[in-house]
Amino acid sequence: MVNNESSTKLINWQLPLYTALATFIICFLDALADSDGILYFLLSVLVSALLLIFLLSAAIAKKGRLCLSILSILVVYSILSFALFQSHYVIRNAARWSLWSPLYKAEVLAQPAPANGELKHIEWDGWGFPGAGDTTVYLVFDPTDSLAAAARRHQPGKFDGIPCTVRLVSHMQNRWYAVLFYTEQRWGRNHDCYL
Repeated sequence: MVNNESSTKLINWQLPLYTALATFIICFLDALADSDGILYFLLSVLVSALLLIFLLSAAIAKKGRLCLSILSILVVYSILSFALFQSHYVIRNAARWSLWSPLYKAEVLAQPAPANGELKHIEWDGWGFPGAGDTTVYLVFDPTDSLAAAARRHQPGKFDGIPCTVRLVSHMQNRWYAVLFYTEQRWGRNHDCYL
């Protein structure tokens, strides 16, 4: 009789590892898509519900090893999905910046210098839902790096070169920042904030 090593294992640890890898890939692809994270959240809920159904089926059929494998997949998937969803904005900024920063930089730097002291900027990101309002993020070029302290503090405020009080300033690279405005607030055409 041949002793099959895999039959003596209680849990197949490859399944949770593949689950972790797939979760990271799906999160990264969602970060690159034109999505505000709600698609990733809905997908996570659907996958978790399916895994719970499979777990319940395996438990009813009294398949102990299968239950443990499905449970390990569910735990890994749930923990990673929650953590990645909580960090969606940071992941999205990092992914987009690492892939397409030269294009965004060229677009911003091609703008004429604003005469009113405002910083050069373009719309970088945004999301919203009918009835809840739209949120806009601007990519800002700050030649003096005056936004560096604001990016370190992670606190809202009014900063030189930006006409509005903003929720968050994120450091992308020296002199480059993502500036998150409050919902329904935009950098106005008349160099003012408008709702």
